[in-house]
Amino acid sequence: MIDDPRAIEISGLVATRTGYVAINDSQFESEKMHILYLDASCEVTSTLPYPPPARDPEDLAIAPDGALWVADTGDNVEAQNHRETVALWLIPSDGGPPVIHRLVYPDGPHDAEALLFAGDGTPVIITKETSGVAGLYQPTGPLQVRNTTGVTLKKVGEFTPVSSGENNQFGTMGELLVTGAATAPDRTKVALRTFTAAYEWDVSGGDIVKAITTLRPRLTGLPDEPQGEALAYTPDGKALLTVSDQLGPTVIRRHEPSSAPLETPPPPAPPANAAPEPSGLAGTPLWLTLAAGVVGLGLAVAGFLGLRNARRAGAASSANQRPKGG
Repeated sequence: MIDDPRAIEISGLVATRTGYVAINDSQFESEKMHILYLDASCEVTSTLPYPPPARDPEDLAIAPDGALWVADTGDNVEAQNHRETVALWLIPSDGGPPVIHRLVYPDGPHDAEALLFAGDGTPVIITKETSGVAGLYQPTGPLQVRNTTGVTLKKVGEFTPVSSGENNQFGTMGELLVTGAATAPDRTKVALRTFTAAYEWDVSGGDIVKAITTLRPRLTGLPDEPQGEALAYTPDGKALLTVSDQLGPTVIRRHEPSSAPLETPPPPAPPANAAPEPSGLAGTPLWLTLAAGVVGLGLAVAGFLGLRNARRAGAASSANQRPKGG
């Protein structure tokens, strides 16, 4: 169990041979955002702060050269002022302060909580979209150290989660939002997660975009994990690890990945020469049907945002009671 008050709202995780590295996401006080080093018993052994201005770190990933990177890419949909740039922070191996590299989307702001690296070292950011269709973005040029304007990203693909049927606090919306990513130690597999499931692909030649956009993933259910965001592989690559983005104590859960490719069968065809079933909306004007659908989606989004805002309000009211990290 992770019960250190500095290790709250864990949103990114990497497993090492001796323990774990984790990050926590947006806080009302920036000095409480830090990189956390834990031993095998989940005790926090040290922390590393960000130089200002870390804004909303959401995921942690290992590049092919072994370097650790933080995806400071969160941009909540309810935010009044969206970010002009997002950032990747390189964590130096010598224990020095993280180094910022800014990026900018070509099509306006996005919230993103997942980061992967292709075999050639190119970062791939996977967005978290309320539409249910996540975008895959990668830089158009080399990353730049401490830049101000941001290297432009380009959209290179999409991924659409499915309804897995697993229980979660956000209902259908929780099944469609990508909240984390992980790469196997041998880099032959990658995985994305939602609040309810992990999707895993085999990767050939380091081309993770091709794998995610053209191959059928294997789906592993992640039921009843409150605010599940972090995802990692075990050091041997045989299992997946998850942890909740919670205010209080949490646990690292182990999951055996599914071995069966996801199948999405088409809807059954009606019997030959059979009259079509009358629709419950028969006779309803098209504009009214569309309006009902929009209202339903709006209610689902409002419910999701209400729960997140309530959690953030709880964090603000108790902020002065938590010891400072860093």
